[in-house]
Amino acid sequence: MPDLLVAGEIFERYPEAVLGVVTVHGIDNSGAGDALLGPLRHEEERVRAALAGTQISEHPHIAPWREAYRKFGAKPKDHPSSIENLARRVLKGQPVPHINPLVDLYNTISLRHLVPVGGEDLDQVQGDVRLTFATDHEPPVHLLGEPEARPPKPGEVIYTDDLGTLCRRWNWKEADRTKLTVATRHAFLVIEGLPPVGRGLVAQAAGELAALIHEHCGGEVAVALIDRESPRAPLASVL
Repeated sequence: MPDLLVAGEIFERYPEAVLGVVTVHGIDNSGAGDALLGPLRHEEERVRAALAGTQISEHPHIAPWREAYRKFGAKPKDHPSSIENLARRVLKGQPVPHINPLVDLYNTISLRHLVPVGGEDLDQVQGDVRLTFATDHEPPVHLLGEPEARPPKPGEVIYTDDLGTLCRRWNWKEADRTKLTVATRHAFLVIEGLPPVGRGLVAQAAGELAALIHEHCGGEVAVALIDRESPRAPLASVL
């Protein structure tokens, strides 16, 4: 049975990192409509109003990710975290595009709490998923929207399984192989927190996401938290 686990080396460098893991099985990810997009558009408007005139790079939920990226050698200006990229898009007045229910819902939660959220199709995953540092022997990975496959840089934080990288630079950009689609039936989604975002907020965001998925996509939904004391969470169905 596959697990999501965080390498000890990650907690040595980022000791207060917290992950909320939402695992879903037997869902219908083909829906659409105002029931999904309405809450997303509401969060976009709320973020525009709340952050108007502010320096987004200095926001307490975003600045820690910029520092985390610097620690593993990435330039935040060139490779912003997923939450910085999403917030900047919204502040420019660009609506977040509809992709599919799971993506729409996790973008809603990401904007609501200004935390990185992402997800992967479990049927495309092989073996355990690990959050770890890339070695100099990682295979090339074809990222979403990129024309060719390239390997991660040694030392950057990646999600990976037995076949290769699922997401580069922690939460910067995911692999095409495991992307969520309308055909996805089994998936896991991750909410990530660095101080001042802690266990309480991550747990709240994960619970809200789980409830939205169950409401709009059905299926079986479970929530787990990962931190330094509990570095592993199951991804398999509990049935």
